[in-house]
Amino acid sequence: MAESALYERIQGIRRRYPSSLSAVMPALQLAQAEHGGWLPPEAFREVADALDLTPAYCLSIASFYDMFRLEPAGETVVEVCTNVSCALAGAQQVVEAFEEELGLQAGETAEDGSFTLRTVECLGGCGWATIVAIDNRHRLHVQASDVPGIVAELRGEGGDGDA
Repeated sequence: MAESALYERIQGIRRRYPSSLSAVMPALQLAQAEHGGWLPPEAFREVADALDLTPAYCLSIASFYDMFRLEPAGETVVEVCTNVSCALAGAQQVVEAFEEELGLQAGETAEDGSFTLRTVECLGGCGWATIVAIDNRHRLHVQASDVPGIVAELRGEGGDGDA
């Protein structure tokens, strides 16, 4: 089997770690970027082959962490933290407001590929709940009443357009 450019790049990552197990997460991040922002089944084989691991092991890591996507995502990814701090600050209401404004259920991508709405376990901002990440840029203290304005801004219908 011919070695791909991805294989060679993963080997570069592998050399920085004492064990191939330590290189799994950065290798998966690289593969995700290479595959357009998600990890299709062949990505697990590529990472596994480069690190002398099994595809099942690589999948087990990717399926545990919210930063890895196992399905294609929309052009704009909206993630709402639903961990305990955010839940106590109204995360469920924020999720429901996004569902209504985007016409999607959490976990879905719009048919036109414009938006993906996800709930995530933690965005690391417990003191600023509810946290919403839009394309990995965090918004703090989001309330359900903020959502219509956020979505209008994302659609270019108002605000300064800086999501």
